[in-house]
Amino acid sequence: MYVLMAVVFVIGYLCIAFEHPLKIDKAAAAILTAVLTWTVLVLGADTILPLLQPGSHDPGDSSAVVIESLRHHLGEIAEILFFLLGAMTIVELIDSHEGFKVITDRIQTRKRVHLLWIIGLLTFFLSAALDNLTTTIVMVSLLRKLIRGRPERWLYVGIVVIAANAGGAWSPIGDVTTTMLWIGGQITASGIITGLFLPSLVCLLVPLIILSFRLHGEAPRPRARAHLAEKIPPTTTLFERNLVLTLGLGALLFVPIFKTVTHLPPYMGILFGLGVLWVTTEFIHRNKHADHKHPLSVVGVLRKVDTPSVLFFLGILLAVAALATAGHLTQVATALRESFGHIYAINYAIGLLSAIVDNVPLVAGAMKMYPLVSDKMLAAAAVDETGWLSQFVIDGNFWEMLAYCAGTGGSTLIIGSAAGVAAMGMEKISFTWYVRRVSLLAFLGYTGGVVTYIGMLALR
Repeated sequence: MYVLMAVVFVIGYLCIAFEHPLKIDKAAAAILTAVLTWTVLVLGADTILPLLQPGSHDPGDSSAVVIESLRHHLGEIAEILFFLLGAMTIVELIDSHEGFKVITDRIQTRKRVHLLWIIGLLTFFLSAALDNLTTTIVMVSLLRKLIRGRPERWLYVGIVVIAANAGGAWSPIGDVTTTMLWIGGQITASGIITGLFLPSLVCLLVPLIILSFRLHGEAPRPRARAHLAEKIPPTTTLFERNLVLTLGLGALLFVPIFKTVTHLPPYMGILFGLGVLWVTTEFIHRNKHADHKHPLSVVGVLRKVDTPSVLFFLGILLAVAALATAGHLTQVATALRESFGHIYAINYAIGLLSAIVDNVPLVAGAMKMYPLVSDKMLAAAAVDETGWLSQFVIDGNFWEMLAYCAGTGGSTLIIGSAAGVAAMGMEKISFTWYVRRVSLLAFLGYTGGVVTYIGMLALR
């Protein structure tokens, strides 16, 4: 059963990767993979769990343990999904009010190279202030206003994924794995910013420089909607556009503040912002005709939210959670420690592995495998000739490099990060297209950042 779980996950992953040749939606493959992996786990619980936790529970209670674990993981996944739904709804609400027009009108250049650098750097810094997932949703929505045609736009979306993950890695609130390490006490806010800003910037600059030599000419702008059979949304006033844009971006920026002040999870902050926007839009449109009011309301906007991508996210995270429960991920982490030994090699491998499976359980496994070393423990250690223990103190090299690698390594495959999954769902980017056009760029940037970090350590 243990091996069968891995086989089911691999087959499901291949179905997702080859979505277009198979003509099976990735959400369907992800959901089936999730259900089948948990089904195999619960059916083989009496044989799998005793091996992982010998003597911790009676064999007859194994099914109950699996079900309890499922509920635990589902609670954590639900936090991500509700955050995603809230952020996507806010972005769609801004879009329906033409709020992004305020920003897109200021980007006058049509030159592909100039646009590439503007989008890349804007995403990089915005991701550090918000998070990589929300930033990707916002920037993809902006790109739809700037560039016509999916094949043309997809390359810029790929840069958005790389930039969002790179920008989130050096901020304690920019990426979920960095936030985990921050909350766990492995890193400090000032330490991660000073230690990872330059490597993260290099991770973005390498793809930008390479593409600057390949892109030429001007990017086509979207055509103005003047006819078509679809209904044109009612025109909003300048006051309404600015109000919704300000409140929407404010709601997104407020999330980390809300979390810091209340210690409630981020999805509560995003739902609070959505609630404020909901009440505001209902109030400012209260006197309009129902046909004009509905497209500008949250109820009308919810129909435009890409539900299949949310279901895909649910499926893939549940499937990975099953592997974490059964011990597959822990086994992989242990194999990395035994095979590589050095922290640079371990983190580099974890980063590349995070492109295949979710980086959250990988980082969680690393946090459990390698306990945080206090100054007293380090002082009491009889021998630390190799400096191994000193790598695991607060703001130690291992934790900083883990935050960078786990945060940016997922960019090498579009399925390897929350930002990539969101972009894949919103733009319908195929897995194979991303591999052909973006993966190498992301890999070179990721490797460049690793080399930069090791070089910084050598100069200290």
